[in-house]
Amino acid sequence: MAEKTYNFYCDESTHLKNDGMPYMIISYVSSAYNQIEQHREHFKLLRKKHKFKGEVKWSDVSQSQYPLYAELVDYFFSTDLNFRAIIVDKSQIDENRPGFTYEDFYFRMYYQLLHHKINMSYNYNIYLDIKDTISHKKLARLKDMLKWNASIRNFQFIRSYESPLMQMADLIMGALNYHLRGEGKVIAKKRLIKKIEDHSDLPLDRSTPKYADKFNLFFIDLN
Repeated sequence: MAEKTYNFYCDESTHLKNDGMPYMIISYVSSAYNQIEQHREHFKLLRKKHKFKGEVKWSDVSQSQYPLYAELVDYFFSTDLNFRAIIVDKSQIDENRPGFTYEDFYFRMYYQLLHHKINMSYNYNIYLDIKDTISHKKLARLKDMLKWNASIRNFQFIRSYESPLMQMADLIMGALNYHLRGEGKVIAKKRLIKKIEDHSDLPLDRSTPKYADKFNLFFIDLN
């Protein structure tokens, strides 16, 4: 029997040290490799149905585009796709600890995100959203941190517009971040958050059980 292979599409939100936002969130959407093309095709169908052009982004959610975004959330919860996020209150990060910097902590959180959901019996391709000029330095460090893990066959940067599942990660992570910040100005965004809560049947402000696979949240408490 062929070994199972999974793709992880990783993204991050308000993770920079001085961006003025309270939470660092690092997340992924994962899929079995043999289901990737099915997801791509369904994404295309939804875009065509709603006459949508451009990239799916949480920041662009509006009332006029709500039907598309709502169907994407419904699709996520009806398929084999999984979501996992690590959430950190940045005010708890103490750089005064010996040998500890904000950058070090950021990479430790990426390790937490990936390590605990990898089954050594399977194979994994890890894709990261390329964002800035230091992205390749990030890729090298992550490779080094996880080089012991033979299950990870590939680390690669892609641009989010190339991947519907990277865009799905941005959408769900954006909803989580918006909810945690207590924002509620955009009605369409509030409706999407409610839809995610209803589907997951879980609160979005605390860790889910460790065994949760479909929708997994891990709030890091540094106090």
